[in-house]
Amino acid sequence: MEKGKNTRIVFMGTPEFAVGSLQALVENGYNVVGVVTVPDKPSGRGLKVNMSAVKEYALGLDLPILQPVSLKDPAFLEELAALDADCFVVVAFRMLPQVVWSMPKLGTFNLHASLLPQYRGAAPINWAIINGETTTGVTTFLLDKQIDTGNIIFQQECEILPEDNIGSLYDKLMAMGSTLVLRTVDALAEGSANPTPQVESGALHPAPKITRETCKIEWSDTAVSITNRVRGLSPYPAAYAVMVSGDKRTDVKIFGGIATQTGNSHSDTGTIISDGKNRLCVKCGDGLFEISELQMAGKKRLKVKEFLVGVHNIENYRFE
Repeated sequence: MEKGKNTRIVFMGTPEFAVGSLQALVENGYNVVGVVTVPDKPSGRGLKVNMSAVKEYALGLDLPILQPVSLKDPAFLEELAALDADCFVVVAFRMLPQVVWSMPKLGTFNLHASLLPQYRGAAPINWAIINGETTTGVTTFLLDKQIDTGNIIFQQECEILPEDNIGSLYDKLMAMGSTLVLRTVDALAEGSANPTPQVESGALHPAPKITRETCKIEWSDTAVSITNRVRGLSPYPAAYAVMVSGDKRTDVKIFGGIATQTGNSHSDTGTIISDGKNRLCVKCGDGLFEISELQMAGKKRLKVKEFLVGVHNIENYRFE
């Protein structure tokens, strides 16, 4: 254990998910000697300059913070080498060139939010839920020249509950991954790690970046598939559909709902079936999907009961 805590670590990451691991290292007394994250960038209407969640946390640590535009920039490589790290820990960062990941003597390992080789890619938590998985997990592995293909050090499984969405599963895997990062640093420092090649048996499910197209609900899908898509995108970026009334079209984000009925129906897919007070169902490929929470473009996020109070003649609307 002491070897692990004495190991000189450079941490690399960007979003809140990575902060969990960095915080675990710091609060448990590990020797983090530097942090690498993305450059600050302007966003929003006012083009306010925003920093990554990792930088925001790291600013209070009084550590060197490196924000290279290019990971092959000679000045960055010189600064990185000067930190004299024994190990690089990578969580939700960019693909590293070999000149970076081969630098530390104990190696560079990545924490990935799936049970590799399944769900390689940028959005493993989302896609596990969207695809209806009941189990996922976290993996630490050594980096190599490909994306998410390196030898596995440790894995830990996590059950996906029916009520989980991307928000709740994200939190569970962040906590679980933080613990696995500490265990991995200790094993590498003590020489007890035994990395093993990934075994690609059966069909592999990819986890590409979430796009607007990913978020669009197709009402011809099954009610269960739609439920899983909504869960896998809620609360952010959120699944959406287009609500139509006459020539008026409005994007509507859908944050929650359940498959309520299966069987044939004469209604067209996208037809809204509602009592006008408490329930809002949509005809889909094999039954009904009952929406529980939604948000029209430019409006507040509402429970269905609140939403129906403000919508007259809901029977004149449909989803596309």
